[in-house]
Amino acid sequence: MQIRRRSLLAGTAALALPPSVRAQQEKVVRYGIYMTDIPLTTGQPDRGAYAYVYTGLTIYDPLVAWELDVTDRPGKMIPGLATEWSVDESDKTLWTFKLRDGVKFHDGSAFNADAVIWNLDKIFNKDCPQFDTRQSVQVRPRLPSLASYRKAGDMAVELKTKSVDSLFPYQLLWFLVSSPAQWEKVGRDWNKFASEPAGTGPFKLSRLVPRERAELVRNDGYWNPKRIPKVDRIILMCVPEDSGRSAALISGTVDMIDAPVPDMIDRLKQSGARISSNITPHVFQYHPSVYEGSPWADVRVRKAANLAIDRDAIVKLLNGMVRPAYGEVDRTSPWFGKPTFEIRYAPDEARKLMVEAGYSKSKPMASRISIQASGTNQTVNEALQEMLKEVYIDISFKPVELEMLMTGWRGGAKADMNKDVTATNVTHVTSDPVYAVNRFFASDQAAPVGVNWSGYRNPEIDKLVLEMQNTFDPAKQDELAALAHARAVDDAVMIWVYHDTTPRALSPRIKTFVQAQSWFQDLALLSM
Repeated sequence: MQIRRRSLLAGTAALALPPSVRAQQEKVVRYGIYMTDIPLTTGQPDRGAYAYVYTGLTIYDPLVAWELDVTDRPGKMIPGLATEWSVDESDKTLWTFKLRDGVKFHDGSAFNADAVIWNLDKIFNKDCPQFDTRQSVQVRPRLPSLASYRKAGDMAVELKTKSVDSLFPYQLLWFLVSSPAQWEKVGRDWNKFASEPAGTGPFKLSRLVPRERAELVRNDGYWNPKRIPKVDRIILMCVPEDSGRSAALISGTVDMIDAPVPDMIDRLKQSGARISSNITPHVFQYHPSVYEGSPWADVRVRKAANLAIDRDAIVKLLNGMVRPAYGEVDRTSPWFGKPTFEIRYAPDEARKLMVEAGYSKSKPMASRISIQASGTNQTVNEALQEMLKEVYIDISFKPVELEMLMTGWRGGAKADMNKDVTATNVTHVTSDPVYAVNRFFASDQAAPVGVNWSGYRNPEIDKLVLEMQNTFDPAKQDELAALAHARAVDDAVMIWVYHDTTPRALSPRIKTFVQAQSWFQDLALLSM
């Protein structure tokens, strides 16, 4: 594949000065990202969870934040725009969030409770002037517990959940706050706001060229001294072609890239680049429909598919840049539990299960799976196709652009746009109990409410999830999540393949990149 020349030329036009001269003026990081377009810049990014790294946690802040400056353990929830939160002891559906005083949006306006309520309205209140469908569809499914909200003082808000949900603060990690004053200034137009946004984050957007690049400049007045950027500017450059990104780093056109091609890792190292990776709560899997009429509704078929996959071969195919997946979370996770169904490579056992289910070499099971149209995963999909064929499962693919794939994921297996597929392949985050268990396995999260895409239902898991939501003891939450996860593995709800380590390639110009054990990363910590 060739590099998108127009994008790279646009991305380097502002950097025409010799590096030695430029270094005296600005510290600029040119970041080759894998997406075909810059994610939405209005407050709630589109194009999947990883977009929060690019235009989410750079321009904006959440009420509740992730700890992203540690590498040797998973981060924890920490205060963001909310300094503290608590649940009412007499009504455990009522939460109070105290807000951080003295924070300013990029336009100079003050952050306060009115701004939080305004932002919640832009997502939930279809009758308010600022309601934005594009932002709403991105974050509303990530806040399934929220029932209502109100101002509780100039610097406090009360959020009420539909039922008791001790895990509710995890949901607010996804809710980002944009400036009401700036929206008014640009004529109450979200399209104009996208080019001139104002958040409270460590970077400001200085220029946006759709499908090419976004330029982020340091916010010197950022409220958190630990996250005031150490570089002056980050240029996000769309380089969706896998080989193109690696070539761009080797040639010096960019300073860092996502997802380097596995077979170019050695060449990248020889060029002076270093590879950064870490354990990541993010899983590659096929999510099959279990609705009536789906060939995957038979648990024997789903178990056979899990037993057909040689995960060690997949790890080798990806040059060791991933870890085998034996469930939704890694075996080291406190939420893994003790499933009775052991996922392993056992093709003979898989064939036996398929024969019991009524299939054979001459009568294979057929399934079409929706997948992303580009990326390294194509090589994995082709390998899986061959492995599954050996156990009488013939899969074919429906490649679609990422945002369409995400829309189909949120719509669920019964959505009209998914009528020609019986499984989907959306890699996803498993960073907390909500995302590791509730969101995919609880029956009340069946799409379009949540992303239980398959329509899976298990009363025992529902009971465990309810109990987990009603306990405020973290250790007990972990225990219940582990029990629920084990049941999901026993039911082979998904065909799990690998967990990411999210490798990135960095040029020698990058001195510091803190790679957290998270799908999110903090670009404010970059240094040159």
